[in-house]
Amino acid sequence: MTWEVLSMIGTIAFAVSGAIVAMEEEYDILGVYILGIVTAFGGGAIRNLLIGVPVSALWEQGLFFQIALLSITAVYLFPTNMLRHWQKWGNLFDAIGLSAFAIQGAMYAANMHHPLSAVLVAAVLTGSGGGIIRDLLAGRKPSVLRSEIYAVWAILAGLVIGLKVADRTWELYTLFIIITVLRILSYTFKWKLPTRRIETNL
Repeated sequence: MTWEVLSMIGTIAFAVSGAIVAMEEEYDILGVYILGIVTAFGGGAIRNLLIGVPVSALWEQGLFFQIALLSITAVYLFPTNMLRHWQKWGNLFDAIGLSAFAIQGAMYAANMHHPLSAVLVAAVLTGSGGGIIRDLLAGRKPSVLRSEIYAVWAILAGLVIGLKVADRTWELYTLFIIITVLRILSYTFKWKLPTRRIETNL
């Protein structure tokens, strides 16, 4: 049940996030649906490739595709004046999706008895892969590759799952809330990782 709930939360959150970005970039209705679907399922597809699960397994998630399509439709029909607060709502949905999918991806790899390194990779790719694809298709710099703290929270989720610190239902939901809150705090207070710029003389 925990697996299904996290998958549903992540699917809705990232589908909404992708749809909002598409509308902000003034994509047509087809572009809105495509970006929403790619954002919701892109991370899972990349994860499956790397940990040895057939990508075709995604097509067995008929219910989640329906949920994603309904979520995108709801956002598309939402009043425009409500969607103007994208910076607040978009980041919130992105944080929820990151947390839910990072934990879900880590659980996926851990249940297949992969080593800790694979669990971490699965957490990062499932949690941030869809967002990376979304940003690239929208012509933006992916959040995970900037100084802003993003993938670190997915790594933290992977560590907790991989080291079996949390495996009970209430512990997993607590972890979900903690990761979501940390992500919200990191963009609210602009926490950043160290960067180094190379000056080029032309």
